[in-house]
Amino acid sequence: MDALFISATGMQAQQTQVETIANNLANLNTIGFKKSHVSFEPLLPQATVADATLAGAVPAYKGMGAAAASVQPDFAPGELKQTQRDLDLAIRGQGFFEIELPDGTHGYSRHGALNVNQEGALVTASGLALSAAVSVPRDAESVMMTADGRVQVKYLNSDELTDVGQLELAQFANPNALKPIGDNLFIATENSGEALYSRPGENGLGTLAQGYLEASNVQMVEELTSLMAAQRAYEANSKVLQASDELLGIINNLRR
Repeated sequence: MDALFISATGMQAQQTQVETIANNLANLNTIGFKKSHVSFEPLLPQATVADATLAGAVPAYKGMGAAAASVQPDFAPGELKQTQRDLDLAIRGQGFFEIELPDGTHGYSRHGALNVNQEGALVTASGLALSAAVSVPRDAESVMMTADGRVQVKYLNSDELTDVGQLELAQFANPNALKPIGDNLFIATENSGEALYSRPGENGLGTLAQGYLEASNVQMVEELTSLMAAQRAYEANSKVLQASDELLGIINNLRR
């Protein structure tokens, strides 16, 4: 009966792979989206119960198939697309914008399509505020953001720029361990470590590019190739399942 369960674990693992690839392809044109990839691992062999309980018997081990160990985001940079909009920001290099979540915790994102709410705070497209203490006056004519994160405004009938805040970026010791929660947001986990903050361009962080947005890092050809490989692996496991069922059927029909 082991062949049935081993092939079933392989089919479940490949199903996770197909679902992950489908999600990547669905977000091909989503600004700031980071694709995910599945890590596989062998299920550890286990000693049979009968052999393990017999005194002096040599344990026999049975392989238990494969499993999808984890689904991790891939933070490879995406292409920067120019928008010429003052409140669009892209990160050239490493780093995340820190976002205040409704429950009081913090999320992290590379989606830099920002707006200014009624209180003058910089917010995401979904209305969540950046953690940075930046207040843009309502009578400001334009907003300038430098590569190192300085936020300046220009008032009507004035050529001078006034500083209104400083943006910082967050980084993690292991960003691949961040947990996605949807809406291009990630939260820290025990494996990712705590967020470390610096100005853009310092301590290995990237710089900011005003008037640009980072596109998705999904490559269609790569994803389609992985999808075909996953489908063939699923099909191979289903053939093993079918063959095992046929063999069991033959055994059940044996006569003396």
